[in-house]
Amino acid sequence: MAVAASPFSQSDEQKAIVEMVRQFADEQIIPNAEHYDGKDEYPEPIVEQMKELGLFGITIPEEYGGLGLDLTTYCMVVEELSRGWISISGVINTHFIGSYLLMKYGSEEQRQKYLPRMATGEIRAAFSLSEPELGSDVQAIKTSAKKVEDGAWEINGQKMWVTNGLMSALVFVLVKTDPDAQPKHKGFTCFIAEKEPGVGENTGDYAGLNVPPKIKKMGYKGVESTELVFDGYKCPAENVLGGEAEGLNNGFAQMMDALEVGRANVAARGVGLAQRCLELALRYSQERKTFGKPISQHQAIQFKLADMATQVDAARMLTRRAAQMKDAGERSDLEAGMAKLFASEAAVFCATECLRIHGGYGYSKEYEIERIYRDAPLLLIGEGTSEIQRMVIGRKLLQRHKI
Repeated sequence: MAVAASPFSQSDEQKAIVEMVRQFADEQIIPNAEHYDGKDEYPEPIVEQMKELGLFGITIPEEYGGLGLDLTTYCMVVEELSRGWISISGVINTHFIGSYLLMKYGSEEQRQKYLPRMATGEIRAAFSLSEPELGSDVQAIKTSAKKVEDGAWEINGQKMWVTNGLMSALVFVLVKTDPDAQPKHKGFTCFIAEKEPGVGENTGDYAGLNVPPKIKKMGYKGVESTELVFDGYKCPAENVLGGEAEGLNNGFAQMMDALEVGRANVAARGVGLAQRCLELALRYSQERKTFGKPISQHQAIQFKLADMATQVDAARMLTRRAAQMKDAGERSDLEAGMAKLFASEAAVFCATECLRIHGGYGYSKEYEIERIYRDAPLLLIGEGTSEIQRMVIGRKLLQRHKI
């Protein structure tokens, strides 16, 4: 029982795309999510269908083989995919950020080399900031790169929590290239690290980049989260994002900009997950009877449904605002932070309320909410924790309203 999302100001094109993806989620993702979640298995057949639908090239310009759509439409698509299963949206999330970095900061040679194959899903991208000892303090990155005799950059260090770390062919990785830079953020560079998809220990041109076995997680299964170990990995100078002249030591600002659109993306994932919780709660509450009537007729349950529906719509509006501002060329760091904060918290709230409405059955793997309940907490952490979002929001508010 799909509950139609409020359309707000969708164009005809957006309505058609959303309907297509919603049907895809209903027919291909939701019926198969439990299987892949239970086995923690990469959903290759679903990914192949996503290629056919053109979902890997949603925001990539038509001149490079993509659909050339905006961030707002992308967020609508992510919402529908996440409504089906957030692991599926995770498959294209890092890929989207990689394409964003290329489109905005890459050289034309880099765009021509990678974007056409990224648009079809032939190659997929990941991006990497976090490290084993690094939480939210990005400037504490230890992974480093130094110029070597042949003009390449040798990267050494260890990265953590890389979604699509194994199956990707490209990793946009932020490393330290000037340890003496002041301020620190002026000493980081983003490299496009190429690797062999699906290979744990790379050889040949990619030697020195290894992917340990995937990290075992409470939820968010199916899509892999991995470490990346750089041990003498040689990255050609032309793989500095934007080229050495433009990109060297400018990686921090590039990645922070990408995180801004990434937060709108995570917010959309939260909206989709919360939407699915509302749908499940509405259906179950009308089917389940206690004391001689459906539990939906009990005021306590109606209050829960009311709170869930209100949070879903509020999260969706915050997310659309952040995306539309970015599309309009406006600074949306404050709005993206608000959207990510509210939507991720709304997802966890709705998952908890949905489980409570299901009662004991919600704790059983026979019901979809059990999986969703395990998946939801990821959104509180990815692309910056709720605490970090509050810091960003507070700081930006004071900057905008300085007296």
